This record gives sequence, C-alpha cells and structure tokens, in this order.
Amino acid sequence: MTLINTSIAHRRRRASILKTITHLVAVHRQRKALARMDDAALDDIGVSRTQAHREASRPIWDAPETWRC
Repeated sequence: MTLINTSIAHRRRRASILKTITHLVAVHRQRKALARMDDAALDDIGVSRTQAHREASRPIWDAPETWRC
C-alpha cells in the first residue's frame, strides 16, 4: 500500500512541477507579447508604454496572484 501511495504522490508532484513550468512559460510569452504591442494596441487596453515596459521587464516568477493557475 505504501508503494502505491508513494507512486501516486510522485506523479502528483511531477504534474505540479509541469503545471508550474507551463505557467511560467505562459507568463513569459504574455510579457513578450505585451512588449511587442504598438502604442495603439496599448491604448486600446489602457496601458501606457511605460507600464508595458515595466511589466515586460519583470522576472517570470513575479506574476500577480490572479495570473496563477
């Protein structure tokens, strides 16, 4: 029984790690896309060039809590 429980726990931990990596990659892509937006697109979403640059410059692990999966 312990062997089965250990195996399940290991799979869950691996799934959690993969989910975290997937999330970090998504944050990175979103920030890259934000950095590439032109001024008209930024104006449409209500973000200044300075705000976009500041957000795009943040490290991938520094994401707002609302972005988390």
